Amino acid sequence: MRTLAGKTLFISGASRGIGKAIALRAAREGANIVIAAKTTEANPRLPGTIYTAAAEIEAAGGHALPLAVDIRDDEAVQAAVAQAVAHFGGIDILVNNASAIAITGTLDTPMKRYDLMMDINVRGTFLCSQTCLPHLQRAANPHILVLSPPLNMAPKWFGEHPAYTVSKYSMSMLAMGMAEEFRAAGVAVNTLWPRTLIATAALQVANAGLGEWGRTPEIMADAAYAILTRPARQTTGQFFIDEDVLRAEGVTDLSQYLVTPGREPIIDLFVDG
Repeated sequence: MRTLAGKTLFISGASRGIGKAIALRAAREGANIVIAAKTTEANPRLPGTIYTAAAEIEAAGGHALPLAVDIRDDEAVQAAVAQAVAHFGGIDILVNNASAIAITGTLDTPMKRYDLMMDINVRGTFLCSQTCLPHLQRAANPHILVLSPPLNMAPKWFGEHPAYTVSKYSMSMLAMGMAEEFRAAGVAVNTLWPRTLIATAALQVANAGLGEWGRTPEIMADAAYAILTRPARQTTGQFFIDEDVLRAEGVTDLSQYLVTPGREPIIDLFVDG
């Protein structure tokens, strides 16, 4: 039976948005969730902290361990993984969800923002994966899921925002590399990306009203659940799109995920229309 009951998920950036939605989907089956995120105090522009997320996870039926973690900090990540293993007895699944974004061209991207994207998106993904892998190799049906896009080489995706594109594609290339490296060990490594915009608080801050043309984070959560409950040895090295995953699961009506009923959602970055 496909289930996440009793599994321990280490999710970066799980205090809000897609990361929290994935956590809540797993929590409904009694999973253990390590909330590895920076936010410990409420922000009126971006609601949600590791503690409010933990309360929601517990209310949904899961077990939560909120940990204040900056995934740019080697020692902080190593300490968080050690604490998670001590608390729950191991790690079965890693979701590399934390990400920084700047939809800007070369001349409009400050180096501080460039460094932030590379440190969180690329280095953070590598660091969390590297630190969790020794424990994943001892787990039954271990998975790493990276929230990054398929490697679409269309020039427009590079020309419009080269720094962000390189950071997100680097996440996908790390996933592809680790999938091959740990294939024989039975650790699945895949990516997941939305076909359309996902209405998160971060999107609302970046562009108020744009989320009305998207889907809810629950579509990504349901797609992630489908991937993470598949046999790891048979499901690795793939670039998944959320709606393709759900259609393969027999879900034909995606209207339940629309923010605005009847409104055709906008196609997301890195996905051809």
